[in-house]
Amino acid sequence: MTELTLLRAADYPRMPWKNGGGSTEEITRDAGEGLDGFGWRLSIADIEESGGFSSFAGYQRIISVLQGDGMVLNVDGQTSRTLLPFDAYVFSGESQVHCRLLGGPIRDFNLIYAPQRYHARLQWFSGYSRVFSSASTLLLFSAQASLDIDVSGHPRQTLGLYDCLYLKDNSLLRELDITGRCCLIELIAVSA
Repeated sequence: MTELTLLRAADYPRMPWKNGGGSTEEITRDAGEGLDGFGWRLSIADIEESGGFSSFAGYQRIISVLQGDGMVLNVDGQTSRTLLPFDAYVFSGESQVHCRLLGGPIRDFNLIYAPQRYHARLQWFSGYSRVFSSASTLLLFSAQASLDIDVSGHPRQTLGLYDCLYLKDNSLLRELDITGRCCLIELIAVSA
């Protein structure tokens, strides 16, 4: 049965980074405890200063700046483009990554997933958008103070800043009407 859950930012647990250099607010994940066993994980991190990222071997990462001037990543010796707010960037979880902040602390948004277990797509929207998806897992993340979302088959939801709407075990083609700045994450389990 399809389950729709509204996750409130005020309830996200805070946990230390794998490398001990800071902390993350975990929005949600599919399984596992601590930093092990998940197939996918969605989180927000506060980066206070330039430095190295934790390694997540066997995973793929997609990162976006939420607040602040932005950053540039050095991934396995290659310099990324300048990453400004709401600009998604993909890299391997096992890469050696160092970030250089452009003007002070930032807050970022992270999807970490196991590509051998899930196909993933992440898109940022602004203004009004109508999207259709049949992904088995849909996550809609609000990047503004008040965001209205209609998911076909469910009542309208109003999300606050950094709240997340989580549609689990979806088996239908869903129409999503989004009014505002939002990130849509679609996850589909890889067939065995």
